[in-house]
Amino acid sequence: MILWASWWAWVAAALVLAILEIFAPFFVLLGFAIGAVFTGVLVWFGVVGPEGAIASFPVTLVMFAILSLVAWFVLHRLFPKSRGHVKIWERDINED
Repeated sequence: MILWASWWAWVAAALVLAILEIFAPFFVLLGFAIGAVFTGVLVWFGVVGPEGAIASFPVTLVMFAILSLVAWFVLHRLFPKSRGHVKIWERDINED
């Protein structure tokens, strides 16, 4: 059996990427992990993969890249960075 055609291989890769995301300082691997999960779902439903409607390894990788990019954009829209925002402390905790 071809490894890229197994849905569980994509989900296992997503799990590894999600674990590695813990050690990364920003959402760089989480988008790839979400893309791998969705690619695994597409392989499971038979949309991509050798038995699927699209039976090509390059097309499967392109689907993974597109899904990862969409997940990355959604993450950055949901969790925006506050650039240029300076926290001004109104009260000192040591005054009480």
